[in-house]
Amino acid sequence: MSTRTLVSPAQLARPRGKALYWVVFGLVVALFTVVFLGPMYWMVSSGFKDTQEVVRTPPTLVPESFRPGNYTQAWDVMDLAGLLGNTLFYAFGALAFQLVFDVAAAYSLSKLRPVLGKAILGLMLATLMIPATVLVVPQYLTVLDVPIFERNLLNTPWAIWLPSVTNAFNIFLLKRFFDSIPRELLDAAAMDGASPMRTLRSIVLPISRPILGVVSIFAIVGVWKDFLWPMLTLPDPAKQTLNVGIYSLSNGVPMNVLIAALTMASLPTLVIFLIFQRNIMSGLTAGGLKG
Repeated sequence: MSTRTLVSPAQLARPRGKALYWVVFGLVVALFTVVFLGPMYWMVSSGFKDTQEVVRTPPTLVPESFRPGNYTQAWDVMDLAGLLGNTLFYAFGALAFQLVFDVAAAYSLSKLRPVLGKAILGLMLATLMIPATVLVVPQYLTVLDVPIFERNLLNTPWAIWLPSVTNAFNIFLLKRFFDSIPRELLDAAAMDGASPMRTLRSIVLPISRPILGVVSIFAIVGVWKDFLWPMLTLPDPAKQTLNVGIYSLSNGVPMNVLIAALTMASLPTLVIFLIFQRNIMSGLTAGGLKG
């Protein structure tokens, strides 16, 4: 059964149809390139301009006054090295907690099949329908005075790590991947005397590297791009993340230096995506097929 497309193979075989096809294709690619890369180019190029040229109307496409020293000034004035170290510490801490607890939860729901497991998964997924801003107040009150332990977690890494542990979306991704692992493989390990923990460590995790990579990237980027929660829970300037620190130090900083700082703050996540984009797609689609 043939699939009908907008342009038939007969039309593409003609010189006029082929030329029209490539013209339309080129225009569409150029349009999407401008839409997605235009803001990034404006931010990078504005970091090389002087203050007057940044605010000029209409803006210049190519910097007339090329000043690479703006990036060095932004790195020193806004203490990006310290803010970057804080952000990496929080991001990889959140990653470690998510890998431990989310993998355990997903493996339990997928392979151990606890009582009311489907109801628990449904309640987890239902939390995705709640806007994140609605949860800010109860989460803040919780870290302000943790029940039972009666501890104040403000200005501590736990204020960032603990709320990020129970990520329903990551648990769902992991469970879907674990569901695609043949049951016979786990039964064979059980017949050899492997416990559920040994099966998870020796069999499930080694073949789950694609989805673990996706969850890792989501965890790091989630902490990296967050602004409201770190601003509320980390008021100490020495412990703030990149986004909050740049915002706190932006008063009195020239516009071109501020844009240079924002450019350097956004580059790590962009580089991560460009390097691991194939891994992200393969991990997201890895659980689509069984067997």
